[in-house]
Amino acid sequence: MANVQALAQPKIEDREALNEYLDDLTDLAPKVERDVALLKQNPTDQKVVSNLFRTLHNIKGDAALCKVEMGVLISHPLETLLGRLRTDELRFTVLLGEIVLLSIDRLEQAVEMLAAGKPLAGLNLVGLVKGLEQLISVPQDRLDEKIGEVIESVTGFRPSTAGQLGDRRETIVPRTPETVAGDLLFFRSLAQQFESRSPHFEGRSARTLHLALDANGMAGMPVAPVQLEAAVYMHDIGMMLLPEQVWLKRERLSERDKQALRTHPGFGAGLLERMDGWKTAAEIVAQHHEMPDGAGYPMGLTAGQICPGAKILAIVDAFEAVMLKHSHRGHNRSLLRAIAEVNACNNQFAAEWIDPFNRVIRRMIEA
Repeated sequence: MANVQALAQPKIEDREALNEYLDDLTDLAPKVERDVALLKQNPTDQKVVSNLFRTLHNIKGDAALCKVEMGVLISHPLETLLGRLRTDELRFTVLLGEIVLLSIDRLEQAVEMLAAGKPLAGLNLVGLVKGLEQLISVPQDRLDEKIGEVIESVTGFRPSTAGQLGDRRETIVPRTPETVAGDLLFFRSLAQQFESRSPHFEGRSARTLHLALDANGMAGMPVAPVQLEAAVYMHDIGMMLLPEQVWLKRERLSERDKQALRTHPGFGAGLLERMDGWKTAAEIVAQHHEMPDGAGYPMGLTAGQICPGAKILAIVDAFEAVMLKHSHRGHNRSLLRAIAEVNACNNQFAAEWIDPFNRVIRRMIEA
C-alpha cells in the first residue's frame, strides 16, 4: 500500500518546486483530457494510447523531480494500467477513461489545495490510490465492475457501465485523431473568419475556449472536451449569415433585429449535425441561448432539457460579452464587472455551473 501519510497529510518539501509542478500539471492535464476523449471515439487507436501513456509518465516524472510524492503515488498505478493497454492486455473502456480523468482531476485539486495551505481530507486520496492499485491486476472481464467500485468509494456514487458522460456513440464509423483534428481546424478557421469582422472580437474564441474547458474540468468533465471545443468555435458562426448592420450594431437593437439574431444558433448547429461525429456539439450550439426558466431561445427549453455543454457555453459566452461591453473601463474593472453581472443573473444561467465558473475565474485572478 502507498505511503498513507504522503496522501492524507502531505508535506511541502520545496514550495518553489511545488508551484512549478502545479504549472506543469496545468499544461499536461488538458492533454490527458483530449486523449481520453479521442479514445472514447476510437478505443483501439494505439497512437493515442501511447500519447496518453507518455503524458502520465511525464506527470509522474515531474512529481518525482519536484518532490511531490502524492503526484507519484497517484500517477504510478495509472501509468501501469496504461502500460497494460499499450500491450493489448486490456481494452479501453469508457469507465477506464473516467477513472483516469477522475484521478488527474483529484491530483490537480490536491496540488492546488496543498499550495494554498488547505486540508485535503475531502478528496479521499487514500481511497483513490488504494483503488487504483487494486485495478492494476484486474482482468478485462471485471475491469468496469472494479472501476465502478473505486469511483463509488471516492465520489459517493456508482456510475453505469453504459451511456457514460461524453460517450455519445454517435457514429458507427471509426474516427481517427487526424479526422477529429481536421474538423476542429476547419471549425477554428470559421471562428477566425468571424473574429476578423471586428477588432473587438480578436482572440475571442481562444478566451472562451479556455474558460469553457476549465469550467468543464472544474465540474468533473461532464462534457467531452472535443465536442465542447467544436461548439465554442461554431456557436456564433450563424451571425455571419445575417446582415452585418444587425450583429455588429453598437446601438440598441430593434425587435426586428432581435428576431433575426435569434436565428443564428440554428445555422452553426445545422452544419455540425450534417458532419459525422459532432451531434453533441450541434446540441450545445443549438441550445446555448436557452435559459433554465424557459425564457431563452430558440426553443424555450427549461433547465432539465438543456444539455450540460450549452449551460457552460451560456455562462462563458455571456462573460466574454460583458468583458467586451465594458472593455473601455480597463481590464481589471471589466473582469470584476463581468463576474458581478454573471453572478447577478439568477434566472439566466444554470445554478450548478455558477460555482465551477467562479472557481475558474478566482484561480485566473489569483494567477
